[in-house]
Amino acid sequence: MNQSLCSISEQERIISLDIMRGFAILGIFLVNMLTFHSPYPNFDPYEWWSGAADKAIYTFIDIFVQASFYTLFSLLFGYGLVIMWERSKLRGVTFGWIGVRRLFFLLMIGMLHAFFIWHGDILITYAIMGFVFLLFIRMTGRNLMITGILLYIIPNLLVSLLLFVSLLVAPAEEITGYEPALAEMAMQVYQNGSFAEITAQRISDWYETNNLATLPFMFISIFPLFLIGGGAAKLKWLEKPKEHKKFLIWIACLSLVFGIIFKLLPYILGKNFATEYVQDIFGGPLLAIGYGLTIALAIEKNAIRKLLSPLSYVGKLSMSNYLFQSIASTLIFYNYGLGLYGEISVMTGTLMVIFIYILQIAASRLWISNYYYGPVEWIWRSFTYFSWPKWKKEK
Repeated sequence: MNQSLCSISEQERIISLDIMRGFAILGIFLVNMLTFHSPYPNFDPYEWWSGAADKAIYTFIDIFVQASFYTLFSLLFGYGLVIMWERSKLRGVTFGWIGVRRLFFLLMIGMLHAFFIWHGDILITYAIMGFVFLLFIRMTGRNLMITGILLYIIPNLLVSLLLFVSLLVAPAEEITGYEPALAEMAMQVYQNGSFAEITAQRISDWYETNNLATLPFMFISIFPLFLIGGGAAKLKWLEKPKEHKKFLIWIACLSLVFGIIFKLLPYILGKNFATEYVQDIFGGPLLAIGYGLTIALAIEKNAIRKLLSPLSYVGKLSMSNYLFQSIASTLIFYNYGLGLYGEISVMTGTLMVIFIYILQIAASRLWISNYYYGPVEWIWRSFTYFSWPKWKKEK
């Protein structure tokens, strides 16, 4: 294996990608924390958390964070795969099997994560969608972008219309995703169960949202973002933001404005299955695009780059940090750890996120001062390229 392919220098890294990944890891943690410490989303959060502070913090997360950061990571995932494909072409290495091995390892890690650590895993879905994305990776940037946009908007618009029509037939309160019985079952098992019982519950919870019935919705909500992110990579939007500055500013502004409008929809028209679907399915990705492009444009100024640079430490070790958050949180909340499941508020959980994330920034900075890759990233890269890349930095 060509060693030059598997060892990417610091100069080759795109700093905006690392900052965005670090930012996405923070946003994902804020949303995941709700599920780490409670049977969310199987209950009405405004009834479950009655305190004014909890409601205010949850509303902030719902509007500005929910559905925006896993979508940002989806865009970055497609972007990253295209960068790997382009670099392999430049170095005369066939990307096909490299991409397959990379995604297969991701699938294995995702299965371990989902079945033995936390049921809210997204890695399995990314791996499956990634295999499909490899069939499209040779398309031009423009065609990837157009295909992704159409594949996202058309089916999700149809689903949204069907949901709104359904409200004319059945009362809004009869169409809900809340499952109080499932919430109560999760409370009992995660609070009191053995590791084996918790594992069985974890697998059941994973299957509840990852099955043949939900697969089409996963496909139309995640796969098109891979295409859009891959298209942006081929168009060099993040490598050369100055060349596209005016266009990117317009896209960022429009995405943020319309993203906020969609995210506020349930608060304007009333909460129901239709408005909440539109809120997340359209508002989430628009805010993700707005956040990502704002970062890419803002860090062209050195002062802002220095201010945001701590996020890049976490972003360089994004896989290790993502898994660490799940391991640490489940040890805190599940019965085989401290057993605090269902015992804390949204505010306490959010403060825990901030504290743990600050520790991750410090630990990541210390780690990358001594190593080229995070521990999981190094194993992932070794399996991808069938070689042992240099790990420890020489002082």
